[in-house]
Amino acid sequence: MYTKQISVFLENKAGRLAELTKLLADEGVNIRALSLADAGDFGVLRLIVDERSRCLGTLKAHEFAAQETDVLAVEIEDRPGSLHRIVEVLDEGGVNVEYMYAFLGRKGNSAIMVFKSDDAARAVEALKKGGIGILPEDVIGKL
Repeated sequence: MYTKQISVFLENKAGRLAELTKLLADEGVNIRALSLADAGDFGVLRLIVDERSRCLGTLKAHEFAAQETDVLAVEIEDRPGSLHRIVEVLDEGGVNVEYMYAFLGRKGNSAIMVFKSDDAARAVEALKKGGIGILPEDVIGKL
C-alpha cells in the first residue's frame, strides 16, 4: 500500500545534483518523480524511481546520505477541485500532510499526488473512507 521514496540530503552547491543524476543515469535508474527543497546548506531531494534498491545502493556506495521513506500516492483527475477533495478527506480524518508533490500519470487527464503525513495508518483509513484509492508501489514505478 505504501510507496517507498528515496530521500537524499544533498549539499547545496553547484554540481552536486548533476553528480547524483549522472550516477543514476549510468546505473540505468529511471527517475519517475522528484522534489527538491532547499534547507540552507543542504537540500532534500525526494525521488520515486523504477529501481529503488539499485538507486539506494548506488547512492550509498558513493557516500550520499540516502534513506527510504514511506509515502502514499493517489491518482487524481486533472480538473479544478481534485486536489481539494484529497486534502479535505485527509483533513476530515485528522491527518496532517507534512509534504506533497505531484507528477503526471500516463493518462493525459490525471496526476499522481505523493504525500507524507504525520500518521500513515490514519491517512490510509481516511482515504479509504473517502473512497479514494491508493496506488501501490509496483504501479508507481511503472508509470
